[in-house]
Amino acid sequence: MASLGFWELAVGVSADLSEGLTNLAWELGALGVVEEEQPGLGARLRAFFPGTFLAGTLETKVRAYLDGLRALGFEPPTDVSVVPLADENWADAWRAHFTPRLVGRSLLILPPWETPAQNGRMVITIDPGRAFGTGHHGSTLGCLERLESVIERDGPPRMIDLGTGSGILAIAAARLGVRAVLAVDDDPDAVAAAVANVARNHVADRIRCVLADAARFEEAPAPLVVANLLTAAHQRLGAQYARALLPGGTLLLGGILDGEGPDLAAALGDHGFALRESLSVEGWTTLELRAPLHDHA
Repeated sequence: MASLGFWELAVGVSADLSEGLTNLAWELGALGVVEEEQPGLGARLRAFFPGTFLAGTLETKVRAYLDGLRALGFEPPTDVSVVPLADENWADAWRAHFTPRLVGRSLLILPPWETPAQNGRMVITIDPGRAFGTGHHGSTLGCLERLESVIERDGPPRMIDLGTGSGILAIAAARLGVRAVLAVDDDPDAVAAAVANVARNHVADRIRCVLADAARFEEAPAPLVVANLLTAAHQRLGAQYARALLPGGTLLLGGILDGEGPDLAAALGDHGFALRESLSVEGWTTLELRAPLHDHA
């Protein structure tokens, strides 16, 4: 009998709950998370955990989270399962869903085990580790597409990436020509993944990765700030975004459900931001806003 070295958590997901359940899986200690479409059944989230975890405790925590969503008026899934996997299977299941992805006009996102095709695109190699950001989620795709356009249009010399995760946006910016990027995250695992990916993509001379709280770090204002976070975080960070940007600079925000975009843009208007562009990818909105041209009281 195969050694049961890992657990697989499987749960059905809807578009409005996908990000929250993915974040929960990482917070519970997942080694990898994938989302897959099942013909006729919708999307399913699969997360892989070490065999040292207690399966019952894992399932209990997920069901408690879903009960909390139900109390808030959502209709969370009921099909939750935790099953054992043989040692060699979880990595294969994870890797099978992280495939090369063409993004925008010039980018190709690859996992480290893939060999890049000679198609003239700029290759960005990402191993997410336990951090969010493989370039496959709609929120990351939208940020990458807008980032490519903003850099081409404005040519910013500096950028701040708040909640960098795997470092994918910071690395893309550096590869697209931004000379100095500050990548900030409050999760040590994310910073470790970002540092490794920065080195893997040979842009360590352009990117500085910092472990810090996005709401409290201090840095000279930049002409471009990106943040692929949840809407609630964007609402909390409005004043910090204004401090982090030079007058008239560009704020690029992802991780926003389509239905949340208008209200968030209005809330950031209270901090002097003006909406410039809005892009929707797979149910997720990316907002591009212009910072106030002077100090906003």
